[in-house]
Amino acid sequence: MKAFLLTGLRQMEMKEVPEPEIQSPHDVLIRMKAVGVCGSDIHYYLTGRIGSQVVNYPFTVGHEGAGLVEAVGSEVMRVKPGDKVAIDPAMPCGVCDQCCSGRPHTCRNLKFLGTPGQAEGCLSEYVVMPESSLFPLKPSSSFEEGAFSEPLSIGVYAVRLSRGVKGKRITILGSGPIGMSVLLSALAYGAEAVYMTDKIDERLVLAKKSGAIWTGNPDRKDVVKGILKQEPLGTDMVFECCGQQEAMDEAVQLLKPGGKIMIIGIPEFDEWRFPVDDFRHKEITVQNVRRQLNSVQEALDLIESDRVNINRLITHHYSFEETREAFELVAGYRDGVMKAMIYF
Repeated sequence: MKAFLLTGLRQMEMKEVPEPEIQSPHDVLIRMKAVGVCGSDIHYYLTGRIGSQVVNYPFTVGHEGAGLVEAVGSEVMRVKPGDKVAIDPAMPCGVCDQCCSGRPHTCRNLKFLGTPGQAEGCLSEYVVMPESSLFPLKPSSSFEEGAFSEPLSIGVYAVRLSRGVKGKRITILGSGPIGMSVLLSALAYGAEAVYMTDKIDERLVLAKKSGAIWTGNPDRKDVVKGILKQEPLGTDMVFECCGQQEAMDEAVQLLKPGGKIMIIGIPEFDEWRFPVDDFRHKEITVQNVRRQLNSVQEALDLIESDRVNINRLITHHYSFEETREAFELVAGYRDGVMKAMIYF
């Protein structure tokens, strides 16, 4: 089968690789149909690493996927050949202390698609996944909706982990796919008002169309001053979705006392910096968000019930053969890209 592999920094090649085989009675062979390009894929493409996870070339990335079931192991019960499925890229071990305490997303032995040292990604014609990582799609659902359920599930989980946004006034710093996933989830679950920032004007237009009541570009205006003009007491929560220190500085200024920062963005540096005086006097709470926990089906339900509309967020479409062009587009933030989707 064909797969797109990272072969060096900012280098990708299509190569012939062995087709994966069903090894376990719970395995499922999937023919890939759609893969979204994620910011973490771009980290590996540009720098070859995220923190301690370093690419050993050649390596296949990609983890936002959906496809068709081709074959199943002898004990698979939830899906059958011909089913459309969304893929949860996480494969927890199920037996460590984290899995047994209901935290499979922080599994000690986690395998995750497209993560160095764990599992090859799904930018290939076929992939084998355990049945537990698959979620059947309704016949009316598209493969791109199935693929987008992965980032949306992170937004759903972040909103749930924040202990509720109903009636709250929140700020989202970073209006990329994760920031937009938080926006859609927050509005679906009753947020009263959402303010959003980003350095790409086209993303702010999409944020406004999707329900944000105020948007601002920090390269063009003082976003802290602009938001506090609308919310003189500060906002209840800030979701940091861009992995930038300047956004963290803004978050501290924007929060009312007793507020909470939800950190979702993945920075390219190793340490965050917090202003102790403001942090202490406001009694600010910080909560990191590690991917998602039991939120994929919830995300699919929001999509399939039309409570959220992700279609306008998929701004660019590429064939599998054009994968490198898709990565270059996203890496350069060109053409107002929100989500680039690759089709097989």
